[in-house]
Amino acid sequence: MQSQTVRIVSQTIRFIEEHLEQKIDLNTAAAALHYSKFHLHRIFTKTVGMTIHDYVQRRQLTEAARLLVDSDQPILAIALASGYESQQAFTDIFKAMYKTTPAQFREAKAYYPLQLEIRLKGEPAGIHFTKKDIRFARLSDADDWMELVRLTIDGYPCLDETEYAHNLRRYIAEKRALILRDEGMAVGVMGFSVDSGRIDFLAIHPQYRNLGVTGLFLDKLASELPEGTELSLTTYRAGDKADTGYREEFCRLGFTEKELLLEYGYPVQRLVLSGEHTIQPQGR
Repeated sequence: MQSQTVRIVSQTIRFIEEHLEQKIDLNTAAAALHYSKFHLHRIFTKTVGMTIHDYVQRRQLTEAARLLVDSDQPILAIALASGYESQQAFTDIFKAMYKTTPAQFREAKAYYPLQLEIRLKGEPAGIHFTKKDIRFARLSDADDWMELVRLTIDGYPCLDETEYAHNLRRYIAEKRALILRDEGMAVGVMGFSVDSGRIDFLAIHPQYRNLGVTGLFLDKLASELPEGTELSLTTYRAGDKADTGYREEFCRLGFTEKELLLEYGYPVQRLVLSGEHTIQPQGR
């Protein structure tokens, strides 16, 4: 059964989805749903992992990106339909998030979402996980794994879902895919490379990110690799407006900065975690 918090946040998300062509902010949502804006801000941010402002912005820009590729609508019309008062304001934020102008994005015809609609479940049942609860994924987990990928798309710019789903089967077959399940759904997944200790994909359900699950996955991976193996991953560069908190979390867990890279044309940075580093437990 959904808790009151999940019910309220789900109502807010539904309201936002039904009004994406309008200018929406915290005050608008709170007034429409008859909730205190301070209470709504607090529970929305804690549950979803981002503010209402950030969620609305990312959803509107995602739909704008889709229209740029799939329609012939003028950019100004798309800007106005996305809640922006001018084409210049739309272009500025679009470039900050997508690293290209709307016109260039349309020309490239390579759509990818910043944010898909978040669909919440009931309150987490397993709030006291250990790394023993994490196991190697099976092919029967693939559909739930992909559902979590869509839910956490904000952490992985330029993700090609078709290519990813194809590679997932290889990772599962090669025992390079770890999964944590709770109440019949995937709440955490990790794909990794054995030889290098590289984390190729790590996704945690928004409702579970504050339960220390990321640290558990790092501990689990470390136990599957030779002792002292350095773990590495790539994430957003410092100051990237598209980052919803991933870089901060990894740095808090002890990762340190390494070289700047481009992945699929997107600017990222490699972070590393020493094999001797101990993950600090997190949780409520």
